[in-house]
Amino acid sequence: MKLWFDTDPGVDDALALALIARSPAFELVGLSTVFGNADVRTTTANALGLCALLGLDVPVHAGAAGPLHGSPRLAPEVHGGDGLGGHAASLPAPRRQAERLPAPEAIVRAARVEPDLHLAAVGPFTNLAQALRLDPDLPQRLASVTLMGGAFGLHGQSGNVTPNAEANVFNDTRAADEVFAAPWRRLHVVGLDATQRVRIPRAALAALADGDAVAQLLHRAAMPYIDFYHRHYGQEVLVAHDAIALMPLLAPTTLQWRQGPVRVVEGGLAHGQTTQDWQRLGGADWRDLPEHAVAVDANAPAITELCLRAWLNQGERT
Repeated sequence: MKLWFDTDPGVDDALALALIARSPAFELVGLSTVFGNADVRTTTANALGLCALLGLDVPVHAGAAGPLHGSPRLAPEVHGGDGLGGHAASLPAPRRQAERLPAPEAIVRAARVEPDLHLAAVGPFTNLAQALRLDPDLPQRLASVTLMGGAFGLHGQSGNVTPNAEANVFNDTRAADEVFAAPWRRLHVVGLDATQRVRIPRAALAALADGDAVAQLLHRAAMPYIDFYHRHYGQEVLVAHDAIALMPLLAPTTLQWRQGPVRVVEGGLAHGQTTQDWQRLGGADWRDLPEHAVAVDANAPAITELCLRAWLNQGERT
């Protein structure tokens, strides 16, 4: 399938991009960057370097440097100042420069010229919201949209940057609410309720250290990320949020789903909280909102095996 990837690399973004590059199911046609795990200049540089490492010759378009309203929030405590756990400098030199066309315009153009284009957004949804503002018909042009974001309170997952909010949604709540309100042909939301169910032990990643250049870079970048989880959650595990968010496209039966419209709280103590009216209890505030699929659980062993095989380049694509 033809795929556009909107990303803020990011350790788990790098893991997701490696999964895309090494999965024969995908034909990556373009990539856009956004602020989030680091500033947009850094995420763009990381995207270009990762494409060179992975042998991906695709256009990279720089996008939003901050949210629709307010100031950007970055995550150096999780991903390091360079976004890749201190290992961005070991990426190869980019094979091409970032394109001049900004990300929102590039998304709109790609959706108009590429039939059956799928889009996966794994950073703040600012680029996608801006693309929607440019082209209100975008939801009907794209074959599907897959989002990594949100937390709906299942399995104790209510937030990871505040008690109520997941990072991508919190970083641009206005953009998230606009994206959730749009009438996409198919929208899959993969939030913490599913991603936090897939915790890959540090020991299971040891084989990456003896793999090819891609596997070794992923292993080095993942170690500080795992250290963060150990400090904050008491477990030496990797939670590859953005790679898991590709499962609706790559292995949809590995996730369980719930249908209903989705909204985002703006302001107050619950700022950034996502909620879904899956019981159809909402009144006027929910009227006419489209229903979307939200992932409520994940098959951790199956997803772990699929990811490890791709990261170790043990699949069909070489």
